[in-house]
Amino acid sequence: MSTHTTTEVTHYHVQKRRRAAFIEEWRKNQRTVVALEDVEMHPTERGSRVGVYVGADGDRPTRTMDALAHELDPGTVTTLHRHSWDAMVFVVAGRGWTEIDGKRIDWGPGDSLHLPAWSWHRSGNEGETTTRYLTFSSAPLLETMGMAVLEDAGHTPVSELPPRPPFSPGRDGADPYATRLRRLARDQEARRSGRLHTSWDELELRNTPRGTRTTFLLDRAIGYQASGITMAMFEIAPGRAQSMHRHPGEAWLYVVEGSGESYLGAEPEGGERHPWKKGDIIVVDHFLWHQHINSATDRTAKVVRIHMFDSLLETMRALCDPLVLFEEPPEHIRDAQAGDPTTVQWPALTRPTWP
Repeated sequence: MSTHTTTEVTHYHVQKRRRAAFIEEWRKNQRTVVALEDVEMHPTERGSRVGVYVGADGDRPTRTMDALAHELDPGTVTTLHRHSWDAMVFVVAGRGWTEIDGKRIDWGPGDSLHLPAWSWHRSGNEGETTTRYLTFSSAPLLETMGMAVLEDAGHTPVSELPPRPPFSPGRDGADPYATRLRRLARDQEARRSGRLHTSWDELELRNTPRGTRTTFLLDRAIGYQASGITMAMFEIAPGRAQSMHRHPGEAWLYVVEGSGESYLGAEPEGGERHPWKKGDIIVVDHFLWHQHINSATDRTAKVVRIHMFDSLLETMRALCDPLVLFEEPPEHIRDAQAGDPTTVQWPALTRPTWP
């Protein structure tokens, strides 16, 4: 007896309906600025409170990264868990600690941490005030590929937990399989020995041609081994703006201090300006021209930028070559938009405050 697999209509009609339904749902939940007051915090069984800036669990879906807020009350220690994606942490308020595969890291406002894929981790607050931090993870990208796995271990002693998934060491040989074993072993060895913590006190901001001063928080350039997510911070002088540019992929910008507005549009002119303030997240969608402006005349604005750079963007560049996927105006226009950052009297760098 033979069987036939059929969708009753052609694959053309099935795919067309599916694409239309997806983009309709996507646009319905799309946001450009997610305000602090729109992020509702919920108690969780882990012992923390969690709110969603961007992500499917908060009805603001994304395809590559998510952005969550976490709060720990004094005396709280979360449960241990691990997942198949990695995450980056930016501390907003309070002092606490995070344990990554048994290694404890103490942190304070402005510090950054990397939680590698499959690493057991938990956080605690031994202070007298509530701590708050943001996480940015590659979970949506892994979920898109059907590879998102989350495992909670409660308060099991770390010594009783299984290690990260094993991998085979490299072996001699010139055949493709031996070559693959060596290549993937090298990659895992590097990823499992990457940096985990950046202290705010270590930061040194440098002037850029875009009119800002900036520094990496988590990036392979300073020793991190992430899945492609990069996190940097830039500071905009009073009354000035970052020069305009555009690039593929989604990018989040978390406002650490200050207020201002962002221009976003399909063209360098004719787009919309979106106001933002401390605690908000600006969502820059794929390949939109954008420019971030500090509307205050008496203080700088600090923004943390998160982008899926080393994996998604580099893949898109390869797939779309010879198209140019990063664009900014010619240098004379860029410099006119940005101004000369060497003329700015930048303030001393102090740890973020909250609220």
